Amino acid sequence: NPAARRRPQPPAARRPASGQRSATAPAARGVISPIQGTVVAVRAEAGRQVEAGELLFVIEAMKMENEIVAPHPGTLGEVRAAEGQTVEAGAVLATYRE
Repeated sequence: NPAARRRPQPPAARRPASGQRSATAPAARGVISPIQGTVVAVRAEAGRQVEAGELLFVIEAMKMENEIVAPHPGTLGEVRAAEGQTVEAGAVLATYRE
């Protein structure tokens, strides 16, 4: 039976939808929230030089704290998220200076 020998295809859910970028994509111009939740900590400051992987925000979702880190090194521009704010998945939490 040829149908029984087919390999399963990877789920489409793992790939970003058309027009979306992952938070770690090198082309990302900001720090993007990968989840919906409440900002419980802000470590980002406008004008601060950051390294890739540096903790910038903590977002609580479903009673779990999720650390949001800098996707790449650079100087932060505008910080758009504040403690206590609810953010949507895909929201720009902070921008980088050009």
